[in-house]
Amino acid sequence: MINPQHFFNQLIAEDIKFFSGVPDSLLKNFCSYITDHTNKEQHIIAANEGNALALGIGYHLATNKLPLIYMQNSGLGNIVNPLLSLADADVYSIPMILIIGWRGEPNVKDEPQHKKQGRITLAMLDTMEVNYELLTPEVTNESATAIIQKGIRYAKETSTPFALVVKKNTFANYNLQKEETVKTLPLGREEAIKLIINELDKKDIVVSTTGVASRELFEYRTFLGQRHKKDFLTVGGMGHASQIALGIAISKPNQQVFCFDGDGATLMHTGALAINADIGCDNYKHILFNNGVHDSVGGQPTVGFKIDFQEIAKAVGYKLVLQANTETKIKDAINILKTFKGTAFLEIQVHKGFRKDLGRPTVTPRENKQALMRFLNE
Repeated sequence: MINPQHFFNQLIAEDIKFFSGVPDSLLKNFCSYITDHTNKEQHIIAANEGNALALGIGYHLATNKLPLIYMQNSGLGNIVNPLLSLADADVYSIPMILIIGWRGEPNVKDEPQHKKQGRITLAMLDTMEVNYELLTPEVTNESATAIIQKGIRYAKETSTPFALVVKKNTFANYNLQKEETVKTLPLGREEAIKLIINELDKKDIVVSTTGVASRELFEYRTFLGQRHKKDFLTVGGMGHASQIALGIAISKPNQQVFCFDGDGATLMHTGALAINADIGCDNYKHILFNNGVHDSVGGQPTVGFKIDFQEIAKAVGYKLVLQANTETKIKDAINILKTFKGTAFLEIQVHKGFRKDLGRPTVTPRENKQALMRFLNE
């Protein structure tokens, strides 16, 4: 097992002093250490992994030094274009270190959205001709030093990216110390979800974003004794729930479609907001739960509380834009959304965190899909 402090200090000793990426649960201890021991110019939590890689390219162009770009392996999809069309040896030939959390590693229990990605992670790197080494729980601090030095040497000699693929439980525990000051908020996301579900009608559809929000929705439906046929749990594909919801809303104009989104997910593909507004479905209702962090993967901060989502929604053309953060305001807002004809956006500001005993869906993604499709075609 690798000590995050040792790993970080070794990178600094090798003159790697710029970090960017999207948080991952397998990397949370290392990422937390980076956060606590860098300033905001040295460590940028990007909107998506492709953005992080582009930041790294810019850093290298300005300094001739290697950046470190971190991500979950699900983020490989977001870096394919900038990696191959910019950083590749056949184009600009940009050296950098990639650190990739290996979710869904074969023969290691994980969630269904990670199985295929985990199975093909190494093959994807091979196909993209990215050289890599594995970091495993058996790797000692001394061995990690040697691997870091090998990767940096390769990146510099070939002027190409080099990847470190990190298995589960590789980094020792480290708790984030540098907590950002955020406003005090009365409700958590789970409480807000319960309030909304209680106000919805029998035919209303919910499309929930990847991560904890879908788990909370699933558990509350179970608690109520309801089936899950009216929900689409977007267990993967971070940032795409709003477009899935729009696709349903276009095709089912007589049913209200509610998207349960997150601040990190919305930031990852913010351009979707403009498309949602432009299409102008009367039955499309976009609800953003903003807690200012990547809750599902360690609580690393987003810029959710530093920007104005309402002004963004208005600027791109949503017909109705609301905000709520209390029980009364949420109930009032939902009842306005239910009767409003036009694209509507509701930001609900909630505090971070979730129950440690929160379960996971007990139906498979395919079963969820089939139940929803049957309901939509009744």
